[in-house]
Amino acid sequence: MTGIRLTAPAPGWAIDADVVVVGSGVAGLTTALRCAAAGLDTVVVTKARLDDGSTRWAQGGIAAALGEGDTPEQHLDDTLVAGAGLCDEEAVRTLVTEGPDAVRRLITTGATFDTTDSGDIALTREGGHHRRRIAHAGGDATGAEISRALVEAVRSAALHTIENALVLDLLTDAEGRTAGVSLHVMGEGQHDGVGAVRAPSVVLATGGMGQVFSATTNPSVSTGDGVALALRAGAEVSDLEFVQFHPTVLFLGADSEGQQPLVSEAVRGEGAHLVDATGTRFMLGQHELAELAPRDIVAKAITRQMHEHSTEHMYLDARHFGAAMWEQRFPTILAACRAHGIDPVTEPIPVAPAAHYASGGIRTDLRGRTTVPGLYACGEVACTGVHGANRLASNSLLEGLVFAERIAADIAETRPPRTEPAKSTGGEPVALLAPETRTAIQRIMTRGAGVLRSAASLAAAAEELEALHRSASADVDAADPKDAVPGVDAWEVTNLLLVSRVLVAAAREREETRGCHWREDRPDRDDAHWRRHLVVRIAADRTPVVHRTETAAFPPVRAAD
Repeated sequence: MTGIRLTAPAPGWAIDADVVVVGSGVAGLTTALRCAAAGLDTVVVTKARLDDGSTRWAQGGIAAALGEGDTPEQHLDDTLVAGAGLCDEEAVRTLVTEGPDAVRRLITTGATFDTTDSGDIALTREGGHHRRRIAHAGGDATGAEISRALVEAVRSAALHTIENALVLDLLTDAEGRTAGVSLHVMGEGQHDGVGAVRAPSVVLATGGMGQVFSATTNPSVSTGDGVALALRAGAEVSDLEFVQFHPTVLFLGADSEGQQPLVSEAVRGEGAHLVDATGTRFMLGQHELAELAPRDIVAKAITRQMHEHSTEHMYLDARHFGAAMWEQRFPTILAACRAHGIDPVTEPIPVAPAAHYASGGIRTDLRGRTTVPGLYACGEVACTGVHGANRLASNSLLEGLVFAERIAADIAETRPPRTEPAKSTGGEPVALLAPETRTAIQRIMTRGAGVLRSAASLAAAAEELEALHRSASADVDAADPKDAVPGVDAWEVTNLLLVSRVLVAAAREREETRGCHWREDRPDRDDAHWRRHLVVRIAADRTPVVHRTETAAFPPVRAAD
């Protein structure tokens, strides 16, 4: 244990449970439902409302070998290719073999997918897939439908839920084992202010960290809280340098910040073309799948075109779909475009890459266990080894489903006893940053660690981030400290800084281009030296410690039971 924790008031209330699940997307709610079904007293904590996580923003769908002629082996092959040599093959095999039945169980939970005239699940293609294997709902509202079904199931099961609550830190017992979490509930309700959920099993399903960048497809709640908590608790993270930038995000202007509208890869899957200002397709000849190449390849191609043409975006042309197809297949995207003054029925859509998905995260084994005993991670916050250096489109919802079920099974099997949290973790709490620092961090990360990186850009980003870190620490040590007042905004931005420092440390270490990590000064993939994972932890002095594995295999997760 590091003894590192956020500056926060002591918990003023506490409740006890067998399991606390932090997050209410597909990973969190599936875990909670399975744990409750096994007779475990389960509490769900979520940062906003139950249906406000990243899952409901997922447009494209969920990938699984459900179609005639498709097999898990073919799904595995596509996933390994997209992962650029860093996928854990056992993890991928687990995903693709258990995935189809996990989707069928999701349907029995209440999720309704689009079907063909014959009643079969309608399947489409996305980037990197050689077959139609993407199940979707409501045309382009798959995540919203999955979220609706799971939230209804949670409410029907009368699970104890705590909404509008930011998790702060892991609680541990005298032996260093998980004993719950501290959290802050925003607003009045059954619980208010800082409190604790005491439980021997904690499942982090907090989603991504896209808000470390200025422009992202992630909702505002995606501030890396789970990764930051795990790092402070002494857990290891891996592959954090592999941030996937979605190639086709609606371009709203160079100064646009925050969550940006996504133009799903399924639009290209149905035949849309990427073109420059003259209407020329530029993906032809770049890859055998053209517009349906893996996301890192498409994002790089768009970025190159933008540089060559000295422009800030390219175009996605789907005018040939016609109004009826747009309205039936992509109603959400159509509405978003029109809301911003663009009609994709009659004009090409301006698009540019934006931060989308963290392929890395808290390192886990195939049962979701981290390197901290009793702490699990699932979904985007986790690094199971499934995604490698670049996530295959629509594997994320499937990963959340499959590994949530595995985590619930492990907790139900082990049923660890409840223990008392230790009175003190020792050490001084982390100095909080002023909320207005958030924009500075995002601009530093976008400029230095965005789609295109270099040794110089990453070094500059590291120095600027360390300056913010030193400044906050100096304020605490000053005779008249000016450190930020504990509160949601200060806690979030402090989490963002920690995650950013670790991401940049890993990106500086990886001196090659692989997957969605693009180093302009190291343009080639170097399997001899860099077909390895970078594992990072935070030392007691709060500096990131980066370790390169000896092989492409993940080292075992050693968390004492």
